Amino acid sequence: MTEKLPISIDINESLLQQFTKISSVSRKLEAQFNFQTMVANWYGDEYNLWFVRLCIETPSSFEAQKKYRSNHTVQNYSDDVFSYFDKAENEQILMCYIAITESELTMLTQQSKLLAGFLSVKLQKTLNLIAKQLSLGVIPT
Repeated sequence: MTEKLPISIDINESLLQQFTKISSVSRKLEAQFNFQTMVANWYGDEYNLWFVRLCIETPSSFEAQKKYRSNHTVQNYSDDVFSYFDKAENEQILMCYIAITESELTMLTQQSKLLAGFLSVKLQKTLNLIAKQLSLGVIPT
């Protein structure tokens, strides 16, 4: 049995179908961000460990998630990123929803080779906003 990593990336089904390489890119980024957050000492206190789920959404699925989560206390980081706490049994989970906007989708559709770099920058910025919120070390750029 494999152990659950603190940082996980979930990709909306529509995006998986639209961008064939997004799954492999997200797996590499997941490994990279788990290593970088370890170096930034996110896991120094094993009794106060945060799990962060980064959910990459289309504009429409992002809006649907925002409406669906309206009963939660959400933290809006920007127009295209929000999070909320999900208290599971014995785990502290921060659910973070990140939209790939219409203009970003257009750009990525026209230039798919930009996908890995684009996701890396967008997710790293988001993780650093989360680090600030949770008083954790930032990931160096």
